[in-house]
Amino acid sequence: MTGIQSLWERMSAVSPAPAPWIVQVTAVVAVILVLEPHAWRLTRNVVTIVHEGAHLVVALLFGRTLKGVRLHSDTSGVAISSGKPTGLGVVLMTFAGYVGPAVLGLGAAWVLGTQHAVAVLWIGVVALAAMLILVRNLYGLFSLTVVGALLFGLVWFGTQDQQVAAAYLITLFMLVAAPRPVLELQRQRARGTAPESDADQLARLTRVPGIVWVALSLLVTLSCLALGGWWILRPVGG
Repeated sequence: MTGIQSLWERMSAVSPAPAPWIVQVTAVVAVILVLEPHAWRLTRNVVTIVHEGAHLVVALLFGRTLKGVRLHSDTSGVAISSGKPTGLGVVLMTFAGYVGPAVLGLGAAWVLGTQHAVAVLWIGVVALAAMLILVRNLYGLFSLTVVGALLFGLVWFGTQDQQVAAAYLITLFMLVAAPRPVLELQRQRARGTAPESDADQLARLTRVPGIVWVALSLLVTLSCLALGGWWILRPVGG
């Protein structure tokens, strides 16, 4: 019982508000991780993990049976579930992927506002552990293990300042990164190289054109970026 209480205390610990310069630096680093091509090739894998995780979460919420998840070295992935092939649940499950990182970032921004930065890291650890149970290929196992080990190292061995800085960096990265895959998706669709994309699957499910789903995904990701960024950066200016 003492061990459980100790773990809960770690997970629910109140974190001090970071110095304004820490928030500003993490925001700049997040932008670099998204816009610098070499960095993006690496960090895009993290976005893919969240993308596929979002599919799995919504599938579970609508009673589908989770079968597995695969992550590939080209930063693509697939979440596998079984259940009814049509209906609202399938539509929302399919739509969840591209907006998942933005919604996660917005939720994390809210948690940061409650001064529970370490909880952001713990949520990541728990989510990655759950995905490890479902992973079905070696690259996916490698990706989840590396990211999970880094997060666990921070929550277990990191100082409070390191944990707070990491939580802000991860949150801002998710918010800033979320729109880019949507734009990349539309470029692929325009070239005809993504006929089985989420947007095109949604078009077949709903008879609403794929470009509408892309536009809606972009609207959600940009809205989360604007709102989450305002929540985080407002204290810096004020």
